[in-house]
Amino acid sequence: MLMSAADACLMVVDIQERLCPVIEDPRTILYNATRLLRGAALLEVPVLVTEHCPQSIGPTMVDLREEFSPGSLVSKTAFSAAAEDAVRDRVAALGRKQLVICGTEAHVCVLQTALGFRALGYEVFIVTDASGSRRAADREAGVARMVSQGCQAVTTEMVLFEWMARADHPRFRDILQRLIK
Repeated sequence: MLMSAADACLMVVDIQERLCPVIEDPRTILYNATRLLRGAALLEVPVLVTEHCPQSIGPTMVDLREEFSPGSLVSKTAFSAAAEDAVRDRVAALGRKQLVICGTEAHVCVLQTALGFRALGYEVFIVTDASGSRRAADREAGVARMVSQGCQAVTTEMVLFEWMARADHPRFRDILQRLIK
């Protein structure tokens, strides 16, 4: 099962100002989430960004806010974005069968979102190098559980190269020079 730019939607889950700094290795999460957002823009993959209780946890990290349009943002109170009508309806309206998900925390909101959309019949890919938790054990357990339930564990570069599929893709040089480092 390969990821396809024509079939995919990128979902960035809850990488927010008051949560991200306490996540293990937050710079790596931000770096890879930025690469994914930029790649999605170059390859015309739709993006949804969730904010969990932003009045309490703050907005999406400033590092990421310039990488997506404000119309991509959806607030939520459920841990699972799949449990929110607004998110579920927006994903369904895109008509895409694949969700590429990254964010925080891997064992809470990312996990519940991934399992929720998987139960709805979507192909779900978890970008492990762009997802994190406060503790490594929680992240590892979250990823293992998602994989055991049919989600695919992938990396940022796997996503970008599969979205392009070919070295003669018109955006290959842009992606290679700007995002593969």
